[in-house]
Amino acid sequence: MLVQMKVEGLLFDPRSSMYILLLKGIDGNDTLPIWIGKPEADSIALALGRVATPRPLTHDLIKNIITGLKIKVTRIVVTEIFDNTYYALIYLTDGKKEVPIDSRPSDAVAVALRINAPIFVEDRILEKRSSDELEEWLKNLKPEDFGNVM
Repeated sequence: MLVQMKVEGLLFDPRSSMYILLLKGIDGNDTLPIWIGKPEADSIALALGRVATPRPLTHDLIKNIITGLKIKVTRIVVTEIFDNTYYALIYLTDGKKEVPIDSRPSDAVAVALRINAPIFVEDRILEKRSSDELEEWLKNLKPEDFGNVM
């Protein structure tokens, strides 16, 4: 079963020097933290802030290709976690046939934000990943950890 999520925010994890993409369930308390790199966090932050860049960045290019070919992203789905690595699919359709495209979750979310596609997570992943780790991390958070992503 799929759980619809939204991007709750981006946080910096000073312990790993990585960013956390925090997904939160639309209809509940489900949360899914996904550790991502700075370039991916920057791209997501640009999309969240609706910041226009002078030239298309990679995820803008993907959006332009999708709209230029008159296809649609029906949804993105975080499908698996294996060895602490998440996997996602971007579902594309031309109106007749739907095709799943393998993606990193951070790239899928960056694209979804740009084209307003819904974001889903397989519920078994939410069951597998307890939010205890995130709650523990949030307890130790200091105000300076909420610095600008960009």
